[in-house]
Amino acid sequence: MVQVSPSILSADFGSLKEEILKLEEGGADYIHLDVMDGIYVPNITFGPSIIGKLRDITDIPFDVHLMIDRPERYIKDFVKAGADIITVHEESTTHLHRTIEEIKSYGVKAGVALNPSTPLNNIRYVLNYIDMVLIMTVNPGFGGQKFIGSMEGKIKKLREIIEDKELDILIEADGGIKLNNAKDIIDYGVDIIVVGSGIFEAEDAAERTKMFKEL
Repeated sequence: MVQVSPSILSADFGSLKEEILKLEEGGADYIHLDVMDGIYVPNITFGPSIIGKLRDITDIPFDVHLMIDRPERYIKDFVKAGADIITVHEESTTHLHRTIEEIKSYGVKAGVALNPSTPLNNIRYVLNYIDMVLIMTVNPGFGGQKFIGSMEGKIKKLREIIEDKELDILIEADGGIKLNNAKDIIDYGVDIIVVGSGIFEAEDAAERTKMFKEL
């Protein structure tokens, strides 16, 4: 069964507690937390202090996606806030392997995100050290964008590499995933789908989460 990681970027920030409780009711596997700094991406969201407050609300694992410049400066802060997976962008840190090792030194899982134009080859030397690859299927920074169709081949190629090397790595896809295309995206070889507006724009976020999980 596919795992679902709803992105609260599309949630009602005035009612976050209620929104998260709906995700619990719907059986969400993770909560995807998009951290943006206005430098690496052209948007600003929230940081460790907000995530720490959310940790008091739920036990759902936190899938923390750092769309920030030089994320190595804040790894410890996000671990303390309650992150279960921390994902950094390949382009955002000068010493990617060192950053991965720091994340894992705290006992949390490490992921690497690839933007649509970033080739898989850029992470070939760190595949043995990571737990997840996040394929961005839109350009990062804003919710509600359309899935980039050419990412189909990228996901399929990554699945092939993982299976050929017999690696224990999850593939996560993030961006433009809706009920009408999610099944196809899952069939490309994805383990986790990140869904934002596809869940939170529904009248019943709990029921919509269940619908994605049933795919």
